[in-house]
Amino acid sequence: MRRPARCGNSMPGVLRLGIPILAVGAFASTEALAQTSPPPDGVTGGEANVAAAPPEGLPLYMPVPEDNPLTPQKVALGRRLFFDPSLSSDRTVSCASCHRPDRAFADITSFSRGADGQRPTRNTPSLLNAGYARPFFWDGRTETLEEQVVQPIANPREMGLPLPETVDRLHADASYRRAFEEAFGDGGIDSMRVAAALASFVRTLRSGGSPADRFAAGDANALSVEAREGYRLFVGKAGCAACHGGPLFTDERLHNTGVSWGSEDIGAAEVTGRPEDRGRFNTPSLRNVALTPPYMHDGSLGTLRDVVGLYDLGGGANPNLDRRLNPLRLTPEEIDALVAYLNALTSGARRRP
Repeated sequence: MRRPARCGNSMPGVLRLGIPILAVGAFASTEALAQTSPPPDGVTGGEANVAAAPPEGLPLYMPVPEDNPLTPQKVALGRRLFFDPSLSSDRTVSCASCHRPDRAFADITSFSRGADGQRPTRNTPSLLNAGYARPFFWDGRTETLEEQVVQPIANPREMGLPLPETVDRLHADASYRRAFEEAFGDGGIDSMRVAAALASFVRTLRSGGSPADRFAAGDANALSVEAREGYRLFVGKAGCAACHGGPLFTDERLHNTGVSWGSEDIGAAEVTGRPEDRGRFNTPSLRNVALTPPYMHDGSLGTLRDVVGLYDLGGGANPNLDRRLNPLRLTPEEIDALVAYLNALTSGARRRP
């Protein structure tokens, strides 16, 4: 399995970026986002304002494939596809059913409900800022959004609609034929164009402007005293920044924390075939983490305090445990402070006086 690209930037976890971002949206007021509960303040998405700057705290540039440039028409088509339940076998589940805008484009259950009553085997991660990220999925099996966005459609435990059938359904709809023509220059519909449109929309889902971003930019009052202590622990004693550093709060790597060790889910080893990769899972971004419980790839931890407690114990013992995990011996006050800082990573949140 290929390793994700590393960056020469001095901040850990920052991607190597070289292509300017072209699209961000008007956030909750856009038609598609309004079809469900709106996202939190500070979250953007949609085809409007395609030349706008990224939200505060995010990198200025986002990698965009040369063969799939962002256009308003493509983003609008991708947005429609994202919210369309007809892309599932029983026509009841859309991408947005599991990636809820009001929950930072994640879900509120350990395992989302798929089509025909099926259940995926892993927790639904947030899609916010996915345009900056790689690899994708908990086991790191893909490295591009174009690969990622169509796999849930075809997965029998998720949307359960084979891609050839997806294309047939879309082609049978005259309005979709027109939308594909507007986005791609002719009326042809195939799985690659479905992927290109969906990936384009997901690249516009960006989130910044949290109290932690304002604090990093020099606003000392953006964080409470407790959250400021949490920040010092985050980058110091607790060592969280070793894996959750940089503007995305992730190192884009796969680690073994001992969660669900011994279960049937073997993590990256299922992709690589290497025994040493058993139990290794992709490091999620911590942006908006307060909005996305339950936590971990199996949804086994219900609160941020539970997550901090796991790391305070040094993770779950197993032969492949990441060598950076050791008992932290945090005091109750230090745990409170870390949780306060994690809450301050929520976009658009304001500290009460």
